[in-house]
Amino acid sequence: MSEQLKFIVEQLNKDPFKKNFNLITFDSLEPMQLLQVLNDVLAEIDPKQAIDIREELPEQTIKRMCALLGMLKYKPPGNLSDVSSFRQGLVSGSKPVVHPILHWLLQRLPELRKRAYLARFLVKLEVPAEFLQDDVINDTSHQYEELVEGFKTYHKECELLRTSGFSTAEIRRDISAMEEEKDQLIKRVDRLKKRVESVSNHQRMLEQARQLRVEKEREQSLTHQKQEQKNQLFQAEQRLQRSQQQLKDLRQAAADANPESLMKRLEEEIKINSYMVSEKLPKELEGMRRTVQYLQKIGSEPAMGQADLQELEDKIKEADSQINQLIEKRMMRNDPMDDKLTLYRQQASIIIRRKESKAEELQEAREELATAERELRQRSSQAQASDGGEVVRGDELKRLVGKLRSKGTMYKKKRQDISELKAEYGVLQRTEEVLKQRHEGVQHKLQTMEAEKGISGYSDTQEELERVSAIKSELDEKKGRTLDDMSDMVKRLNSMIVEKKSALAPIIKELRSLRQRCQELNQEYEEKKAQYESCTAGLESNRSKLEQEVKALREETSQEENRYHYINSMSEIIEMQIRRAAEEMKAYVSSDPQEKKKAIREVYMKNISEQELLGKKLREKQKMVRESHGANMEQMKMWRDLETLMECKRQCFIRAQSQASIGQVIQEGGEDRLVL
Repeated sequence: MSEQLKFIVEQLNKDPFKKNFNLITFDSLEPMQLLQVLNDVLAEIDPKQAIDIREELPEQTIKRMCALLGMLKYKPPGNLSDVSSFRQGLVSGSKPVVHPILHWLLQRLPELRKRAYLARFLVKLEVPAEFLQDDVINDTSHQYEELVEGFKTYHKECELLRTSGFSTAEIRRDISAMEEEKDQLIKRVDRLKKRVESVSNHQRMLEQARQLRVEKEREQSLTHQKQEQKNQLFQAEQRLQRSQQQLKDLRQAAADANPESLMKRLEEEIKINSYMVSEKLPKELEGMRRTVQYLQKIGSEPAMGQADLQELEDKIKEADSQINQLIEKRMMRNDPMDDKLTLYRQQASIIIRRKESKAEELQEAREELATAERELRQRSSQAQASDGGEVVRGDELKRLVGKLRSKGTMYKKKRQDISELKAEYGVLQRTEEVLKQRHEGVQHKLQTMEAEKGISGYSDTQEELERVSAIKSELDEKKGRTLDDMSDMVKRLNSMIVEKKSALAPIIKELRSLRQRCQELNQEYEEKKAQYESCTAGLESNRSKLEQEVKALREETSQEENRYHYINSMSEIIEMQIRRAAEEMKAYVSSDPQEKKKAIREVYMKNISEQELLGKKLREKQKMVRESHGANMEQMKMWRDLETLMECKRQCFIRAQSQASIGQVIQEGGEDRLVL
């Protein structure tokens, strides 16, 4: 349960939720807040669910959530299989109901988004039959179904294109490269046309070149057809030769046969055919039907994701463990009657397998014979139509064809045997690996328990018995001993097994009690583990609270330390000021003039008198400036006018020099005159 909570909190703290939860805050959520979190997760899967549940009635909220969970194919845990209890827990925001839903949704978020998107278009509307009698509604319903099927097709094509690895950038580059090649070819053709136009009779030469190219292409196609026909003729001659040889063998066999052998052969054929019809073909037909039903079931179900595959693998592992437990129980039981029948069952299974393999070989041979007879009839009719007679070849060709036929048959048989052996080898290798791993674990546990109880060697004895039994069965199969010898050997082995069982019976009883004790200990361990996890969660919450308190106390301590240092500094400063005040008072009341001059009061008084003198001088200077301000301003104005007049004269002088040819400037009595 703690792992489930950790996973939920981690996923909710990531994008796109960003809830900023921890285990304590998430576990302390109110039912309404927990339902809002669930609604936010559902809104991420289907945007239509983005609703504030406080603005909605509880019945509508539960109905909407249950509808979406049903569409997403959510199955409540085994203890919540009752629909009414599940809905009641969802209404009340119960943690045992909401937490598994959140865990399941957050594990399959991308897959559920896709499923919700497809459900918007693929969930068909159920129209009552009485409404479908209306033509308009019926046509609309058919059109709706056609659109749904079209959406399925387009969606599959889109998924194929996404997974095919094609890129639009690569396609664009290819298109641009082909366009460039096209432009280059067009330019090259234009250049060649310009060159040809200068030659006389170029149209006639182009026509001849075109005809030459057509004839060359035709020659190539005829050569190819000729080669194919030669190959077909050679193959047909070989088949014809084999068929003639088979026909000859059959005629010889028919010539040498008598009525008894024919009847015996017919009886064998009837038995084989009856076996094929009554046992082999019905089994194959039933297997094909089961395969078709299984494939139809798989095709009708939605696409499976990684989570579904993991769930199926877990179920397979659970079924394998149950099978192993049943096998162990059966081995522990070891009924002597079953041990007697084991060898007969093995022999019966071997005979059945051989019978099925021979039936398959017979079926293949019959199909090959029928194909060869059909080809023989076709080639014979073709040969008679073309030459009017039969095709005859020499003895050398017969021997070669017979050798090739025997080698081809042997090659096919060996290749089939190799493929079967490879497939069986792969299965057996994987089975061997799995069994070795399980055997090592079980053997280690068993040896440990045997050493603890002082019965070391029990498992080795049992393995030795199994090995002896396996060696016996192999020797019986290889040497073909008679049934009496086998029964004698079985009796001896059974007697040995009974003796060993009688010797090991008390040990097995003790082992059973130990197994029961182990199961009790495992159950107690699970209970203690649950208690430990709950205690750990409580201690974790207490630890976080204590950490917060410690943090607050540390901050308070730091503040008090800063205040302490500040007060110490202020006290030192005040003490220094007190000492300075005492020294000042001592210097002030002293009768020594030199000592009085060192006092701060005297220094400050001296500075004050100096500043007062300086202020008095500045005030007198300010008064003088104020009294002379008007005259100074008048004088400054006159100087500015003089500057303007001088600038004007300078400009006039410059113009007079530039206009000397036009007139003459005469200066008399402080006046300037221009004479033209």
